[in-house]
Amino acid sequence: MYTTLISATQLQTLMTSGQPFMVFDCSFNLADVQAGEAMYAESHLPGALYAHLDKHLSAAKDPATGKAAPGTSASGGRHPLPTREAFAAWLGSVGFDNTTQAVVYDRQNANYCGRLWWMLKWVGHANVAVLDGGIQAWQATGGTTASGAQPQTRKSNFALAPEVIALATIETVANRLSNTTGDNAQTLIDARAAPRFRGEVEPLDPVAGHIPGALNRLFSLNIGPDGRFKSAADLRAEFDALLAGRDPATVVHHCGSGVSALPNLIAMEIAGLHGSSLFAGSWSEWCADPARPVAQG
Repeated sequence: MYTTLISATQLQTLMTSGQPFMVFDCSFNLADVQAGEAMYAESHLPGALYAHLDKHLSAAKDPATGKAAPGTSASGGRHPLPTREAFAAWLGSVGFDNTTQAVVYDRQNANYCGRLWWMLKWVGHANVAVLDGGIQAWQATGGTTASGAQPQTRKSNFALAPEVIALATIETVANRLSNTTGDNAQTLIDARAAPRFRGEVEPLDPVAGHIPGALNRLFSLNIGPDGRFKSAADLRAEFDALLAGRDPATVVHHCGSGVSALPNLIAMEIAGLHGSSLFAGSWSEWCADPARPVAQG
């Protein structure tokens, strides 16, 4: 059972083990939402299915309002989460069931596949792992690739189970904003680049800045020069320095829209710092209400 990372060599062994597994390619480009599918069509792991950030891993938004229809999402923001029920239905439609080991990857240093990793745990499926180093690591170890359209799959039934990872709602984040100690303490970690965090630039959202009290750690800091996650010891040291004694279980990860926050969350799991949660709506949901406080600098 793989629940955090899987190496390319381990995946090759899994593929010949007889254990049920499915591989998902989550490659994406925020500036060109069709690019991920094109990357997949050109080259992907054998048998991999494509999981589109906007179509499969987010709730559909009304083009007129830019928001998901009432009752269809579990968060706000630019990439609203679908409901657990809707996501479970999609998993069943592609043949994924509760006995299956999931492996997720992308070409962007786990920036997008982390979303599917987290969502599977959110619907109660613990057995999901990120392919460490992505398709690049797979090819570097001699793994073959396929091209063309997605393979046909048989439908299955995916049954929801209790969440094995926590979603922080905007109400929870707001209610605990000033809590730094006690049972309801909260430690916000923002994964955006420092200029966006400080409010010097804002290319995507209507307001620049960050949630008051948040710490800043760029998501890409978790990846080493080889394209793989840094060692558990290195990540532990870096997060210990950032948290400065704060309880890891109080950490709420966020970014612009709840996607690039996940490498930070996964890195904490690798480091043995368990219990953090995701504010999926992130800055894009927070700043949509002008009444909410904003910090800069």
